[in-house]
Parts: sequence; C-alpha cells; structure tokens
Amino acid sequence: MLCIKTNNYNCLKVFSAGFTLLASVTLLFCNSAFAGSQSIMITVAKGFGLSLYASDIGDAKQMAMGANGTLFVGSHKSGTIHALVDSNQDGRVDKRYVIAKGLESPDAIAFHNGDLYVATENQIVRFVDIEQRLRRPSRPKEIYSDLPYSEKKSSRSINFGPDGRLYVSIGAPCNVCEAPVPYSSIIAINIDTGASEQIAAGVRDASGFDWSPLDEKLWFADQGRDWMGDNLPPDEINRVDVIGSHYGFPYLHASTVVEPAYEKPKNLKITLPVYELPAHVAPTGLAFYRGSQFPNIYHNQLFVAENGSWNRSSKVGYQVVMLKIEDQKVVSRETVVSFLDGEFPVARPFALLSAADGAMYISDDLKGNVYRLFYKGDSTEEPQELEENE
Repeated sequence: MLCIKTNNYNCLKVFSAGFTLLASVTLLFCNSAFAGSQSIMITVAKGFGLSLYASDIGDAKQMAMGANGTLFVGSHKSGTIHALVDSNQDGRVDKRYVIAKGLESPDAIAFHNGDLYVATENQIVRFVDIEQRLRRPSRPKEIYSDLPYSEKKSSRSINFGPDGRLYVSIGAPCNVCEAPVPYSSIIAINIDTGASEQIAAGVRDASGFDWSPLDEKLWFADQGRDWMGDNLPPDEINRVDVIGSHYGFPYLHASTVVEPAYEKPKNLKITLPVYELPAHVAPTGLAFYRGSQFPNIYHNQLFVAENGSWNRSSKVGYQVVMLKIEDQKVVSRETVVSFLDGEFPVARPFALLSAADGAMYISDDLKGNVYRLFYKGDSTEEPQELEENE
C-alpha cells in the first residue's frame, strides 16, 4: 500500500492486483470531506511493480544518476534541481536536497566524472564534485555559453556519449519554422575545449536520446508538429547512421507528410525515421535498458516515455512503452506502464533512467513525482509506503 499526502488530496492509496495480461494499480483518493471515494488506474505489464520513489519535485523533467547512486532531477518551471538519496538501497528516498534554485529552466541535466552538468536557457554550467557537496554545493562554473536564446523557449536535453562529449539537443523555437542553427539540431560539445559538432539537423524536438548498448549508435525521439489534425503527423524514432544527417524538419514530417508552409531545398537529402509512433503521443524520454532485473526479452531494448497529447480530441500517450528491436529494426511496440485512465491522465511520464539494481525511474512532470518500475515476478516486493507533509 502507498499512502501519500498531497496538496489536492488528504490520502492517496495504491493497491496492486494481477490480471492475465496486465497488472492494474488502483489509486484510491480518499478525503474525510468526501462523501465517497474516487478510484483511478495505473496499469503495468504482468510481473512488474510500480512504487512512488519521490514526490513534490516541481515539474520533474530530465534525471541523472550519480556514481554513488544519487538521483538528480531537474525542474523547468520551478527552476530547481533536486538530489534524492536512497542510502540503504531499499527503493525509498531517505534524504533529499535542493542543489540549486532560481535557475532559468534547468530541466536538462547530466552526470559525468563526479560533476553535475546543467543546461539553462543559453549556457551549460557544472557543479563540481557534487555528491560530496549535497548539503552545500559549490557555485556552478560556466563551461559553454553559446546555446541560442529566444523569447519562446526551445527544448533542451543533454547527455554524455560513449566518446566522452556532451550531446545537446536544441529544439525548434516554434511549432514549425525555418530556424537558424543551432536550433532544430543535436550537437556534441568537447567540454575541455568548447569545440562543437553538429550531429543531426532537421530535428524539431528531441527531448529523449540514447546510444544502443550493442553498437553505440545514437537513437532519438522527435515530436511532430501540432495543428495538422488528430492523426498527423506521426511522432518519430530516429537513428544516426551518418553524422550530420538531416531528419526533415520543417520540410517533411515523419516519412510522408509534406509541410505546406515550406518547400524542401532541391538538393537536401532527408533521413527517414526508423519507426513511426502515433501522432501526438509526445515521446519525451528514451532509454535503452541496460540492467538485468527485467526478463531477458527487455534487455538492450528501447524504452520510450510518451508524455501524452495536449491538443487532441481524445488523449493518447501518457505511458511507457518498449520498442522491440531486431536487426536494427523496430518490430513491435508494447505498453509497460499506462498512466491514462480513460481520458484522465494520472501522470505524464517525461524521462527514463535505469537504477543500479536494474529498476527504472520514471519522472512525472504533471504532478512532480518520480516512480520506480521494478520487476517482481514471483517475489513479494510490493509498492512502498510513503507519507509526505502537505
């Protein structure tokens, strides 16, 4: 059972029950002022469990894992970065710290060689030796100042690649437009010299990217444009086979949807998606599963956090899916966790991150939670009990 006090409800209880194909987690909101109770559902694949790891983190965005197991979470609207510590490794947060506050959109973060890197509106800063200074972090040092600034915030996401460079996705500052570089691209930065290289162009909004553990190729999810109807254009899963490839934005969406407002340059070669997701599911998080806790069928497979539609006549997304890959091709898409109860979103999963024990963290930018997805099989591990102050 999970009991959480929140600002909106006095008590939130979670129960789990197994079904043939899916296990359902029932969330029961109870309040002494209520005459009755309201139940909502989170659905997880059979054999899996889901627990609340942390709450009250603002709109939880990108996460990063420290060498000592500290989970860092960036928040866009609140301008904060939280550090969450599970010191006895029981799947529950024991201590939490605010590493920084008052920052300009610090939702993109990464950990590397003991330091925490944060992308703000137009720069990247570094908190040195952060896990040794959780109580009193040092002042951040600027390492890169050439991120583009605009009145309309474009998305950012950062992560260190196998080559040791810091990769940064820089979204378009618009729904659809011909924006100047480095907008609509993914770049790689040498953090020692500041030199940068464009890895991918024609990318509208790639909040999630990761490297295949099998061949170290970069995969990224790209969100399609809005206002073309409920079913167009599809969201995309892409792979970088050739550095500097162009992925179509704003001229071509997915494989076949031609943009009416802009004509593609005649000599421009466009790399088509590896896989097309349904329109408006909004894939914001992407991660290959590198752990061993989940069954073998999930090993080295691609997990995607679908943040969910916001302007569609009926809601889609709001779930974590696994894309099964065979011979460099996506052959199936399976729901692992669904946070959509009918037309009611329980959460909006944003980012995914593997834990040292093989579980997976899921950030929720709707209610400011971090969930822990674990595989229990025949074990007795149950969602934890956690209570917070209102």
